[in-house]
Amino acid sequence: MNISKTNKEQFLVVVKTYPTPSLKYMETVCVAGVMPTGEWRRLYPLTFRYLPYEKQFPKYNWLSLEMYKKEKKRDFRLDSYSPTGSSIEIGEMLSTKNDPYWDNRKPFVLKRNRQSLEEIVCLYKQKAISLGTFKPKEIDFYITKSKKQWSQKRVNQLSQLKLFGPQPKELEQIPYEFRYKFRCDDKRCKKMHDIQIIDWEIYQSFRAWRSKYTEKELLVKIQEKWLDQMWASSRDSYLIVGSSFPNPTFLVLGVFWPKKK
Repeated sequence: MNISKTNKEQFLVVVKTYPTPSLKYMETVCVAGVMPTGEWRRLYPLTFRYLPYEKQFPKYNWLSLEMYKKEKKRDFRLDSYSPTGSSIEIGEMLSTKNDPYWDNRKPFVLKRNRQSLEEIVCLYKQKAISLGTFKPKEIDFYITKSKKQWSQKRVNQLSQLKLFGPQPKELEQIPYEFRYKFRCDDKRCKKMHDIQIIDWEIYQSFRAWRSKYTEKELLVKIQEKWLDQMWASSRDSYLIVGSSFPNPTFLVLGVFWPKKK
């Protein structure tokens, strides 16, 4: 097997996706972030909740870890790497406590900002670059019932206790899809895009807030945050997107939303 392994590298965590069930790994999470050069990378698969507690990192933390690229037939995306979980060392957090404009994050997250989703799709087709940020011209948010259900067979297999290794953790499928509709500031953009959000934060907010609100109130609260707050006129907001594999569908991984100067 042709595997290119690296020494430990510095990596700034920007987004994490909600866990999905996996028979091989129990569950997997995709983590996307940037190198000190501004190059985007995807770390996958990562069994985040099964990492030792001291290695479970928050967003916007620098990590030092080993990562490697597999053969192209396994994942041809140029920015996809497999992490070595045991090698993770957590470094500095880029906090916004005294930085409302996120000036300590912008040089990394926006260093390779693109004009539009069309530009990112073009880079994907030409160079297999599948991650990026851009500022949409207009945007809306909506919620719909989830059409895809996890296989009951898979759920049953994942819930079985194991003789060896870590025991399975409860993994809940959220019954809703959260989506953005937007138009790009690019003459190549001929129609509204309609893309699912898979950011861990939005799904975890659903789980955390439902004890405080009725379901109707909860969905309103989610829309208030992911549309009214994140895309307020006082914010300088960007979408973070990435493609799935092997089907080249682009998904919203998160939002970068500092205050506007």
